Amino acid sequence: MQRIGNLWQNIIPKENFDLAELEARRHKTKRHDVMEFEKDRDKNLDEVRELVISKKFHTSPYRSKKIYEPKERIIYILPYAPDRIVQHAIMNVLVPIMERLFISDSYACIEGRGQTSASLRTMEAVRRNKYCLKCDIHHFYPSINQNILSEMYHNKFKDKDFLDLMDDIIFSFPGGYNCPIGNYTSQWSGNFYLTPLDHFCKHELKIRDYIRYCDDFLLFSDDKAFLHDCRRKIEDFIGKNLELTYSKSDVFSVKQGIDFVGYRHFDNYILVRKSTANKQKRKMLELPSMYENGLITADQMRSTIDSISGWLKHANAYNLKQSMRIKEIRGKYCA
Repeated sequence: MQRIGNLWQNIIPKENFDLAELEARRHKTKRHDVMEFEKDRDKNLDEVRELVISKKFHTSPYRSKKIYEPKERIIYILPYAPDRIVQHAIMNVLVPIMERLFISDSYACIEGRGQTSASLRTMEAVRRNKYCLKCDIHHFYPSINQNILSEMYHNKFKDKDFLDLMDDIIFSFPGGYNCPIGNYTSQWSGNFYLTPLDHFCKHELKIRDYIRYCDDFLLFSDDKAFLHDCRRKIEDFIGKNLELTYSKSDVFSVKQGIDFVGYRHFDNYILVRKSTANKQKRKMLELPSMYENGLITADQMRSTIDSISGWLKHANAYNLKQSMRIKEIRGKYCA
């Protein structure tokens, strides 16, 4: 297998760091650390870039924060400069390469796919199969073995300067495990970490209808016993090769509905998952007071309404749309 090189020379140009900083501060322009950086942007950005070029960059200490949406978990936060800017500079170069490495039925992170595409693909599978194996990984990001992840990067890429930079980020969390949620690099590294599973399911198990979104994945077949066998083989594979375990795994009839990426999928219609619907309804109905109290801008309000509307458009959700008062709120605040 030919390894990929020439990443470093595309990471370090001034133009890439300029773009990285613009992307890193998107929607964060009112944060104190961002405003301080912007007071002397050119000088500060040159210093960040020089840290990387001189090999003096090292990932800063993390601070942690517990969040409760979409579920309770701990995220890890790094400083805006240099860390977030450096991670964006890396991913500007790495993302186009990563997208080519992922199978077409991997839907997280990748522009043009996402939850809606994963849902439509799930509907295809539901309509032509009798049974589904649904699995998710136990504590996925905290369980990622840093040595295995680093080895995967070294097996795929041959650019030493790039690999040294990635290793600094990979091994920045103590204990040998964890790909910290909150790092921009983590969502892509997590997806990359599961590519051996993708190829095992598609090429070794020969599953036609295999769909993965982050650490949740589905396998479909008309043979229930075959899916039970797949469940055992996958459990063995991820345990031996990735040091991961199931959180849940179940084989069931597609007639029960497939709960995946925020929707429940049946053969001729899609419903919104009840817990997701309640959260989105609450978010929608809170928008007017947030706007009136200056907590969000008109553009942010419009963006949220558009996002929720697009998400509902995909499902059979007329009554839910009415209860959210989307048309009324849009007309009053976004006209």
